[in-house]
Amino acid sequence: MTLMPSFSLRIWVIAAGVLLGTSAHAGLFEDDEARRAILDVRQRLERQTEEIKNFQRSVLEQQNQFEVLRTDTARLRGEKEELTQELRRTQELFKAVDERMKALDERLKKFEPSKVKVDGVEFMAEPSETKAYEDALAVFRKGEFVAASAAFNDLLSRYPQSGYGVASLFWLGNAQYANREYKDAIKNFNLLLTKAPSHPRAPESMLSVANCYTDLKDLKAARKALGDLVKTYPQTEAAIAATERLAKLK
Repeated sequence: MTLMPSFSLRIWVIAAGVLLGTSAHAGLFEDDEARRAILDVRQRLERQTEEIKNFQRSVLEQQNQFEVLRTDTARLRGEKEELTQELRRTQELFKAVDERMKALDERLKKFEPSKVKVDGVEFMAEPSETKAYEDALAVFRKGEFVAASAAFNDLLSRYPQSGYGVASLFWLGNAQYANREYKDAIKNFNLLLTKAPSHPRAPESMLSVANCYTDLKDLKAARKALGDLVKTYPQTEAAIAATERLAKLK
């Protein structure tokens, strides 16, 4: 009877040991899982922390770049404004210079030769020549023949090579004819014919020579002048008038 309890006790002890061993093994297993889980979480947390730090560094770099860009933009905007103002000042300067140049050109034109056309003949003349000729012609047209004669003589004296010379001789001769200075008129009309025999005023000048001789009562010289006119300039109105006068002088 004493053996049974002892045996039962041993069985119980063995069973308890098995149970305790199983329980301890299970506890150890659960601790390993927990540690692995903790390590896994910690690693993930560390990775996330590193990612966050990397992200923060990236954001900081972008902010720094943005600040640099903003600074550069402000600088460029300032430079653009300066360039715009400089361009505006330069344009205003060019405009002022252009206006001055135009004004200078206008003043210079008063002294520079220009192309003119008188009696169908073109030539270059200085402004002073043109003014002298136009002033003298205006006096002639007023019927102030003495003053006109003086004005044309002055022009021919001041500008001996002027393109207005031939026309001036023509009007001078007419002014002298009007003043009954026939010999002086004949001299200037003949001078015109010598200098410019093909000038549009040449036939009229030869007719005026004939008129001067007629008024001097030198009919022989008048007829010769009229005959020469008809021969030299046959297709002109002056030649027609000369033919009519020749018929009357015979």
